[in-house]
Parts: sequence; structure tokens; C-alpha cells
Amino acid sequence: MQWDLTVIYASFEDPAFKADFESLTPRMNTLRETLASDRQELALLETAVDQISDLMNAFTKLYSFTQLTLATDATHAAAGSALDKLMEKSVDLSRCQSALMRRLGAVQDLDALITASPKLTANGFALRSGKAHAAHTMDEALEPWLLRMSLSGGEAFSQLRDKLDATHLVDFRGEAIPLSAARAKAYDPDPDVRREAYQAELKSYDKMALPMSYCLNSIKAEADVLKEARHFDTILNMTLFESNMDRETLDAMLTAIREYLPDFRRYFRCKAKLLGHADGLPFYDLFAPVGGSARTYTVEEARQILIDAFTPFNPEMAGFIANAFDNAWIDMFPRKGKGGGAFCAGIHCLGISRILTNFAGSYSDISTLAHELGHAWHNHCMKELPVLMTDYPMPLAETASIFNETVLIHEALKTAPDDMAFALIEGELMEAAQVIVDIYSRYLFETEVIETRKDHTLSVDELKDAMLRAQDTAYGNGLAKDLRHPYMWACKTHYYFTGAHFYNFPYAFGLLFGKGVFSLYQAKGSAFVPEYNRLLASCGSDTVKNVAASAGINVHSVDFWRSSLAVVRETINQFEDLCNKR
Repeated sequence: MQWDLTVIYASFEDPAFKADFESLTPRMNTLRETLASDRQELALLETAVDQISDLMNAFTKLYSFTQLTLATDATHAAAGSALDKLMEKSVDLSRCQSALMRRLGAVQDLDALITASPKLTANGFALRSGKAHAAHTMDEALEPWLLRMSLSGGEAFSQLRDKLDATHLVDFRGEAIPLSAARAKAYDPDPDVRREAYQAELKSYDKMALPMSYCLNSIKAEADVLKEARHFDTILNMTLFESNMDRETLDAMLTAIREYLPDFRRYFRCKAKLLGHADGLPFYDLFAPVGGSARTYTVEEARQILIDAFTPFNPEMAGFIANAFDNAWIDMFPRKGKGGGAFCAGIHCLGISRILTNFAGSYSDISTLAHELGHAWHNHCMKELPVLMTDYPMPLAETASIFNETVLIHEALKTAPDDMAFALIEGELMEAAQVIVDIYSRYLFETEVIETRKDHTLSVDELKDAMLRAQDTAYGNGLAKDLRHPYMWACKTHYYFTGAHFYNFPYAFGLLFGKGVFSLYQAKGSAFVPEYNRLLASCGSDTVKNVAASAGINVHSVDFWRSSLAVVRETINQFEDLCNKR
């Protein structure tokens, strides 16, 4: 159950890989010549659109093959060497993109040109967005030096973090196991296994906490410099701009989340009582299975559960899922050298995706597969679009994945026996609590780290304290005070993305927006499926606010976010009643 990357390239010695790599520089030189020419603007932009699209497709293939190889083998020498070379090329690619933005910024009536050309119309939002980005390009004389320095700065620390994570071993009951495998034991039905794995995990961080702290400090320090070079006042505002999302949307969502935190704490304390804990839930039991969820599933069983769940919604999607399993789109199990967590990577020019997960057999793992397959379906819905129109922002990126999780639980509850239904309800709350409460703690943590880093380098102890404060604010009395997780900053890759800071609140947005979209499906039935697919296809074609408005959702309204959270509250009430009966 390992993914097949040979559909991209046979190997790093593949002549096609070498040819595509060698084509990058000539392609970039040609694009620069086009942008520097004095030809008529309409013809220039049409040519530039073709050239930047071809360039991005070629680079994406090369980069995807390299990064996906490293994701499952962090010490792969050829992939490591290729990544170094590609990161050098990425500097030149970024400069080409900036040059295009500057040219767009100088166009007096871009809308008129877009209207006059079918090709420009098809890429309209990307071109308008490029013009808006012109005000946030770096000084042209400084840009190459700042970008090249970032390769040995933030990007190097990001790569180091991935290698530390993938090669880190935890001593569990006398056996050295990968960090991802140790963390997966949080879902084990045996409470002793969960507790001992948590204790072993925390102890193991002594070996990696210091270099991890330097990675995090360096990445955030670099971000603070680059945000000034790009003329932003804060890293958060830079992130919102790049996400096509405004501050009003974020503030409305966070306002609603804070209002509903007491309900989530009620859920945590109910689960704690169910598991025999008197003073809140220990961190190691956040994912403890309850009811019928203690059983484990094979990959084949997971495949069939997913196909059965999605056939009533959309038989085409069920077939898509079967194809992903049957044609090696998924790298399934944890192993040494493989990164933790899960993700989906799309290769637009090939019309394919690849999914990494660390399957341990829990129902939560099946939900994770549904989540990542939602990303793959999102990519599928955009496959006919120009590549420039497929760069959907972080908040909307979680729409299909959360929708998939909701479909799965909705279908499973129709036929589940009482004990299994109880487990499924708890599993749904467990996932929602992670995406709302834990994500909120991560948002608070990253906010504090970024602000403190302006003054000094944070020590390991400072990072641990900041994480515990963030968890205390978010979880409150829902978590046992002395059994939290001070190293959550070391095991979550999202803090270390150099090009995507605050990769936390988009998950909360995705959960609540996805549930809002699911309510539209419940109201409209099968007639909604084409609308849903069009909604996914439009995610790279407008702002978050406007894409949501196309589905009748006002993301500036706190009441919208309250309405989605109220659905979760009802599930918490249901869970509390069931717990009391038990």
C-alpha cells in the first residue's frame, strides 16, 4: 500500500525528469523577454499567460515528484539533491511571477483587456489578483537576494524540521518506533498503551526539541522580515491577503468560536467522566475510542466503507474513491523515514492526486482518508480549468475535505447499532473539537510566538509555556491541567511552512463552512451535487467572501458561524445525554 509516483517520472534518472528540469531556465528567460517587450498589451498578456502556465506545470511536476519522494523517505539522497536544485529554480520562478505582477500593475484598464480576450477571460481572476499583488512585490533590486537567502534560512529550517520529524524514534516498551506510530497509539483501545505512548512521546522530545525550536524561531523571524519587504504590517494580514480572505471574516468566525468554547469543554468533561477521569480529560485520552469504535479495520474494509458512504451522494465520487485505492494513489502505513500526519497533493497537469496517511486501523483513520479524498475530489473538479485558476486559498481548501467527513458520518449513522452510533457521534465530536478547539489553541500559540520573536529567540521552555497557555485558554477545564501537551509545536508541520503562516484557522473555517455547505445538500438533495462540484471548481476564481456568497452564505455574519456551531452544540447535547445514561 505505497503510492505510485512513476506516472510522474520513472526515477530521478528518467530522461523526462532531466529534460523538464533543463527546460525551466529557457522557459523563464522567454517569459522575461515577453514581459520586457513593448508589444501590444493584449497580445503580450495572452502570450505571458501561456508561458507562465507551461512553466508552472513543468515546475509542479518536478517539485511534486521530489517532495512526494521525500515525504516517504526523508533520507532519499537523489531527492534531496533534486530539491536543492529545484529550490534554486524556485527563486527564479518567484521573480518571474513578480515580474508578471509588476507588468499587470502597470496596465491601465486590465478589465477591458480581459473582456476582449477569451483566453484572458478564462484566467480573469488570476490576472486581477496579480494586479492587486503588484503593490506587495519586493523591491526588484532586493528580491533575488532576499529569496536566495531564504533558501539557506527559512526553507532550510523547514526541510530540517521534516527530516527531524521523519527520522525521530520513540522508545516505546523497549522498541524504537517512528514518532508517527507513537502518536497513532493515541487511538488504541488499551488505556495503558495510550498513556505509556504519550509519556514515551513527551520524553522523546528531549532529543529533538532544541533543533526544532531553532527551526521555528528562524522561520518566524524570516517571515517578519519578508512581510516588511512585501509591504504588509503584520504576518497575519499577509496571510489573509494571500488567502483572498478579509479580517472581517476571520473576526466573525473567531467571535463565534470563543462563544462556543464552553460547550466543547462540556464534551471533554463528559468523555473524561466516561473514561474514569475526575478532573478533565488527559491529553492522551483526547482520541480514546469509546463504544463500538474500539475495533480496528483493514484497508479493504476502509475502502468499502467509503465507497458505500459516497455512492448515495454521488456514484461518480464513489468510483473516484475506488480508483484512488486501486491505482496506488495512497501511501497508507507509517514506516521509518516517512513523515507523520496526512495530506493530499494534486498534480493538475496530469489530473491526478497523491494521498499520504498513516493508517492504524481506527475509524478516525477512515475519516482521515475521507478527508484527504475530499481534497483529491476538489482537485478533480478543477482539472479542466487553466492552471492559474486552480490555486484556491487555504480557507476554501478545506471545504471538500470537511464535507466528505460529514457525508461519511451521516451515512454511517443510518445503519449503525446503538453502541457503534455512540462511538460515531463521539468520533465526530472528537474531530470537531480538534478543528475548533485545538486549532484555536494553535492560532493563539502562533500569534504569541510571532509577536515574541520580534524581541528575542524563544527558548524551548518558552515555547512549551506558550503552548500550555494556549491550550489552557482554548481547552479550559476540559483538559486535565497537568496532563496537556507542551510539545505540540514540535510535532505539527503547519508551523514550519515558509509560504503559509497561520495554517490553523483555515481548518476551523473549513469545518464550519463545510457544514454549512452540507446543510444545503440536505435541503436540496441530489440536485445539489452539480452545484457542489461547481462551487469547488470556483474556489480559485474569486475571493472567499464571494465564493461563499455564490452558495448563499455570508461569512461576514457572526450568525452564520453561530449557526454552524449550534449544530455541533446539539451533537454535544446528544452525547452528554448518552453519557449520562451510561
